[in-house]
Amino acid sequence: MAEPLPPDADHLSRAQSEQLERRRRGRNWAIFIVLAALAALFYAITMVKMAHQ
Repeated sequence: MAEPLPPDADHLSRAQSEQLERRRRGRNWAIFIVLAALAALFYAITMVKMAHQ
């Protein structure tokens, strides 16, 4: 899921380019944390179900 570049993307200043990269990196970390939490939740639910059999 790539973020669409602004219409004048080839004219971004260094600061704007770095800001865009930081925002993408932050979004990637947020997605990683959500996916890891979901995997941990599924693991915990599975362990609880298996313990009660």
